[in-house]
Amino acid sequence: MPQHPDPSRDLDLGPVRALLLDADGNLFASEEPAFAASTAVTNDFLDRLGSQHRWEPAELQAAALGRNFRSLATDLAAEEGVTVAEDELETWVAREQDVVTRHLASTLVPDPAVTDALHRLAQHWDLAVVSSSALGRLAACFTAAELDDVLPAAGRFSAQDSLPRPTSKPDPAVYLHALDRLGLAAHEAVAVEDAVSGARSAVAAGIATIGNLVFVPGPERAERRQALLDAGAVAVVDGWADLVALLEERRTEVLA
Repeated sequence: MPQHPDPSRDLDLGPVRALLLDADGNLFASEEPAFAASTAVTNDFLDRLGSQHRWEPAELQAAALGRNFRSLATDLAAEEGVTVAEDELETWVAREQDVVTRHLASTLVPDPAVTDALHRLAQHWDLAVVSSSALGRLAACFTAAELDDVLPAAGRFSAQDSLPRPTSKPDPAVYLHALDRLGLAAHEAVAVEDAVSGARSAVAAGIATIGNLVFVPGPERAERRQALLDAGAVAVVDGWADLVALLEERRTEVLA
């Protein structure tokens, strides 16, 4: 069998001081319940635009994975040729955030595999969160998943709330902002992302990026793995245990 080069060999942990972690679909299995809750609001917004199309949760998830509602709503309005005033858009964003946040707060549960991995990684690197989701939604998720101690609010960066102008991945703005606030150069961080848009965001910011398939359904993993590599990920792992093993192996090589 032919031997293929291991792209993760290019992952130099020597200068790395921090791991920048995507939240949804990476730290907790929030994607499916979030899109299930968001679908009703999105369909109401489509009705407001005069569109006859209506989404099913799986279809919405495939179209909007890694993006926030603001970005999606803006694109939907543009596709329909409808101008939505900024104050009205803010009302829709707030409504969707409230619906999804309440649903996630009642459905997410702690995952010991994630918690244990984070505590192990925190022994060697600083940990921060870089997400397209709003800080209020993240707060509810971290509390429900019992991750507040290892990933406190001061180390969370939101493309919706932390920037002068809200945006969404794959725009690299939120990663660049996180680097600036943390006092890091791009080569001093490694990003961990489950979504292609998130990987593109981190890569565009110059950050070495590892794809994580931990909550990706089995039938979708091969396609997602390739898409993450195509987006510039230096490696793709199947879950948090594999991520810990990869990073500790590379750290050992640096210390040898």
